[in-house]
Amino acid sequence: MIFFFRPCYSGGVTSDRELLRAWSAGDREAGNRLFQRHFDGIFRFFYAKTQAGVDDLVQRTFLGLVERADRLPDDVEIRPYLFGIARKLLYRSFRERCRDGRYFDALETSVADLGDSPSVLADRREQVRLLLSGLQAIPVELQIVLELYYWEEMAAPAIAAVLEIPEGTVRSRIRRAKERLREALAARATSPAILESTIADIDGWARKLREEIGRT
Repeated sequence: MIFFFRPCYSGGVTSDRELLRAWSAGDREAGNRLFQRHFDGIFRFFYAKTQAGVDDLVQRTFLGLVERADRLPDDVEIRPYLFGIARKLLYRSFRERCRDGRYFDALETSVADLGDSPSVLADRREQVRLLLSGLQAIPVELQIVLELYYWEEMAAPAIAAVLEIPEGTVRSRIRRAKERLREALAARATSPAILESTIADIDGWARKLREEIGRT
């Protein structure tokens, strides 16, 4: 297994595709640069949903990418494809944990349903904690949709590639996810004022939550 370190590289203009080709040909520095470029997003993806084996899941995501390098069509964008691998690994880990008789359905089961308590936050702002709690209370697939939309700033075509669904379905799923999130926030807010301030600037609070997870 190839082991990477937490990112320190901050430059470079080489494309993801070029880095992946070089890595698959044996250039470990290219692999490290690709890892450093996308580490934060992949780490956030897992950390917002589980405490179990996050480092291993991150490693396996990037290794899954390089193992498929020679089979990727030229028109496939690396970043959405990488998140697609992460999504499949996450769901596999959830299904393995549900072998005790529980059933995992990404469009029905939430992180809260799985009994996990991920993402210890240092941030004391109630809106940030409320937003994370709300995200973890909606079905995992809808949580992913909102995180890709708010945190990773992906457009509908990229989200469609991650989820392997039509682009039109992405737009309806984003609307559905926002509705479910508002319901979850309303059920968990400690006061009407906190609920109102969270919903009124949900984009801003989502960015703050992203930053908080990034500092973990």
